[in-house]
Amino acid sequence: MGETMPKGGLRLTQTVVLVGMPGAGKTAVGKALAARLQVAFKDSDAEIVESARMSIAEIFERDGEAFFREKEAQVIDRLLSGEPCVLSTGGGAWLSASNRQMISGQAAVLWLEADLELLWTRVRHKTTRPLLRTDDPKATLAELLETRTPAYREAAYAVTVAPKWSIAQTTDAVLQRLLADRVVEAL
Repeated sequence: MGETMPKGGLRLTQTVVLVGMPGAGKTAVGKALAARLQVAFKDSDAEIVESARMSIAEIFERDGEAFFREKEAQVIDRLLSGEPCVLSTGGGAWLSASNRQMISGQAAVLWLEADLELLWTRVRHKTTRPLLRTDDPKATLAELLETRTPAYREAAYAVTVAPKWSIAQTTDAVLQRLLADRVVEAL
């Protein structure tokens, strides 16, 4: 992260989709990245909550995970259309092979990689994560991380999130990665 950002403006050449575990920073970094690039920020989980008028936990409880994943795929497909933007997805969205194919075909996919301790620090007090409502949520998180990592590795780009980084520093690292591959261009 020793490189400096270009002095002029930046232009996003295609939509960037952020994937990763709950707590990796997809929403916070996504919002900061969109602001820096002056493009729209979209969040698939927020869109689902808004359209269903219930929380993700309530959707899981009422309709089950399979129903949620079906609706999630439809929402992501809709959000990918239009002008380039930054799209944050739910932690499980990237796990479906059909979602990976759909998203990769329309966007640059960046995995925000974070280790278990950082993720646990960020999610341990949140009650809005239905998959972590277990007797041992940290063990569940560790299991999810282990089983999801192979799919996350299929993302075209990755940035490993350092525990000491601020949102701005993580956003800088993401921008450097995207600049290196011309997903973002300096004007």
